[in-house]
Amino acid sequence: MSDSQRGRTRSESTRQAILEATRDELAASGYDKLSIDRIATAAGAGKQTVYRWYRSKNELVAECILEGYVPARTAVVADSGEVRGDLRAWLRGFADFLAEPENASLIRACTAAAAESDEVAEKFYERVTAANEAALTARLDGAVRLGQLRADTSTAAVAEALIGAMLYRLLVRQAPTDAFINGLLDTMFNGIAVSSAPDVGC
Repeated sequence: MSDSQRGRTRSESTRQAILEATRDELAASGYDKLSIDRIATAAGAGKQTVYRWYRSKNELVAECILEGYVPARTAVVADSGEVRGDLRAWLRGFADFLAEPENASLIRACTAAAAESDEVAEKFYERVTAANEAALTARLDGAVRLGQLRADTSTAAVAEALIGAMLYRLLVRQAPTDAFINGLLDTMFNGIAVSSAPDVGC
């Protein structure tokens, strides 16, 4: 339903002020304690204006993500010819991005909102996750084509696992150290299955 159909006439400057205030509120208080009253006050808007434009705080957070008020690191994965080193460098850069306090707070808040709302989850994926998955998958596909990885490698699954592991560390508030990153890559590249022992004749 369009804004005109809902009987809304939006001021663009007020809308931007509301989204900026939402970003600041998410970073400071998290999703669970998100306060429409504080957002309205910080934006210089009436509380009823916020409620009239956004039917729920999920809808407000979704637009905040979609409009780019939540940071998204979408650096291209380097291609030096050595895929493991390229993935390590990308993961280290992602870890540095997540180590920034505001980035960490906003990503935690948005994942909490995504757990409650399909709309927020969709916008979070589109804005924050999808480009990273695509970049990692493309780099892994290139390694497959060069014979550096097995032809049956599920590159999309590997990309999801790498991103998921980093976000998990963020959510449990444990820094993804170099040792963690190296261990993650060891598991990815070496696998965890034990090779079947050869039969020994009597």
